[in-house]
Amino acid sequence: MNQPVVLISLESPHSFWRLSSEHERALSASFPGIEFRRATEEAVPHQLADAHVYFGWRFVPSWLFAAPHLKWIASPAAGTDHLPVAEAHSVGVALTRSYGFHGRPMAEHAMGLVLGFSRGLFTSQRVQRNRAWWKDDLAEEFFDLAGATMTIVGCGSVGRHLAQAARAFGMTVIGVRRTPPAASEGGITWVHTTAVHQAVSVADVVVNLLPATPATHRYFDHDLFSACKPRALFLNLGRAATVDQSALLASLDTGHLRGAALDVFDPKPLPARHPLRLHPRVVLTPKSSVFCRAYMDGAVAFFADNLHRYLSGQPLNGLAEAPATRSPLVGG
Repeated sequence: MNQPVVLISLESPHSFWRLSSEHERALSASFPGIEFRRATEEAVPHQLADAHVYFGWRFVPSWLFAAPHLKWIASPAAGTDHLPVAEAHSVGVALTRSYGFHGRPMAEHAMGLVLGFSRGLFTSQRVQRNRAWWKDDLAEEFFDLAGATMTIVGCGSVGRHLAQAARAFGMTVIGVRRTPPAASEGGITWVHTTAVHQAVSVADVVVNLLPATPATHRYFDHDLFSACKPRALFLNLGRAATVDQSALLASLDTGHLRGAALDVFDPKPLPARHPLRLHPRVVLTPKSSVFCRAYMDGAVAFFADNLHRYLSGQPLNGLAEAPATRSPLVGG
C-alpha cells in the first residue's frame, strides 16, 4: 500500500491561525507512516491528486474533481457553512469540523462584552471626551450579573464554556438546544427549542451561538426579539444569517433591548453609515471572538486524534452530516 498523503493548507496573516514548523514536526513524529505536505491555497488544486486527507481552512467544491484519492476533509473551524458539505457527501468524502478549543476564547469574549454593558464601560468610553461627568447616567444604566439570567441559544460545547464563566459571576444559565441532555449538566437548566420564547423571556442576557443552516435562517426575528425580557442584552457570536438585523434594530430603537454586541453581521464589513455601525447601543467586534494564542495547538491536537481514528477505522469526531439531516440547534 502506498504511503498515505496528508495535504495541509493552513495559511493566515495571524500567527495563531497558521501551522508552525513545530506543529508540522510534531505531526511527522507522531505519524511516521504518513507523508505530510504543505501547500499554499493557490497550489492546493495542483497538489490534491495524491492526497488522501486534506487539512485546511478552505475547500472549494471544484477541488473535489482534482482529488481522486481524497477520503477526508478536515477543518480547524467550528462551523461548516463555508465548506462543501453536500458536495463532499455526494462523492463519499468525509468532512469534519473541530471543537473543544473554541469555547474558552469565545467565553472570555462574551463575558467581556457582557461586562462592558453591565458596568457601563462602553458608555464611559463613548462619552468621556465630551462629558465632564456621567456617574448618574451609569447609575441608571448598569445591572448586576449576580442573580441575573443568561439564556444561551444553540448551547453546545462553546455554550458550556460560557455557562461556566457566567456562573462564576453568579448568573443562572438556561441552555436551549434541539436535543437537551437527559439530566442536569454543568449547572445549566436545559430546555428544548420549542420553549425558546419562554427561555428568552426570563433572560437578562441572550446569547446566540446558532450555526447557519436552513432551519436557523433569521431565527432571531421580530417575534423572538419581542419575546425577550424588556431591557435584555443580546449577543451574537454564532452566525450573522441567524439574525434578522432589521428586527434587531427595531427592538433596539424602541428600547425593548438594552443593547447588542455582535461579533458577526451582514454584510462583512458593514458599510460606514450602516445603522448597526452607528447605533449608540451596539458594539461590534470583527469576528474576533475566537482569537486565541493557543488556537492552532488545539486544532492540531484535535486533528491528530481524528487522524488516529481515521487510520484505525474508527468514527471521526466532528463529522458534518448531510444538510438534510443536520441538527440545526446544537451550537459549536
